[in-house]
Amino acid sequence: MSTSTSIFVIKWINFLTMLLAVGVIGFGIWMNAHHDVCRKSLTLPVLGLGGVIFVVSIVGFLGAWKNNSILLWIYLIMLCLILVAILVFTVLAFIVTNNSSGHSANGLRYKEYQLQDYSSWFLKQLNNTHNWKRLKSCLVKTDDCSNLSKRYKTAKQYKLAKLTPIEAGCCRPPSECGYPAVNASYYDLSFHPTSSSKDCKLYKNSKNVKCYSCDSCKAGVAQYMKTEWRVVAIFNVILFVVLSMIYFVGCCARRNAARRRSKI
Repeated sequence: MSTSTSIFVIKWINFLTMLLAVGVIGFGIWMNAHHDVCRKSLTLPVLGLGGVIFVVSIVGFLGAWKNNSILLWIYLIMLCLILVAILVFTVLAFIVTNNSSGHSANGLRYKEYQLQDYSSWFLKQLNNTHNWKRLKSCLVKTDDCSNLSKRYKTAKQYKLAKLTPIEAGCCRPPSECGYPAVNASYYDLSFHPTSSSKDCKLYKNSKNVKCYSCDSCKAGVAQYMKTEWRVVAIFNVILFVVLSMIYFVGCCARRNAARRRSKI
């Protein structure tokens, strides 16, 4: 690749990623100003990501603009570290999310999930009292469970519904309990549970209690996290390929800058 082409590509790619970083940082600041504690928990990772992208981009842009081989060396080292981090995270994400596909229940169109089916990492995070207390408060604040009675007016409609893992695990008792559903938000708890599972005793019809303390709810959250992590892992694979190409162009730009400097 010629000197002018590699320098041009690196310069404009990093200029665009600088603009992207400013947008990410701005989004992080907006999240921090938001009063929702659930959104605030993501503020530091978003700001950190924006900061890293900005620093790497500005070093690459200045190195290409000034045709400075030292700055381009620093840029390539930082980019290499990011590539290694992405690779490690992606491999771990696929390993951690490689368990559980759910269990089918008679008469239901959705699957139920059991906490013990997930990796030890998920178990450690979800069984941590502090972590679950924060997650539970976020779940209670959402309208997922409250909206079920609005979406499904009759018990028949509710029985034929395809619930999400969180709705199936947190908004209703496990099917093994045998509680009959009066409607989408109310179960007849006067019936003796057909299972000894502790979740059967933890479930209450109150909108602030539901099954938020149940293992089935934790399993639903684990399944949701698994799905999200898989999407992130696939995105990281694409990002890894794109950054590898940019890294190759950066190597060409650094080599050309070094040659030009040696001729001076």
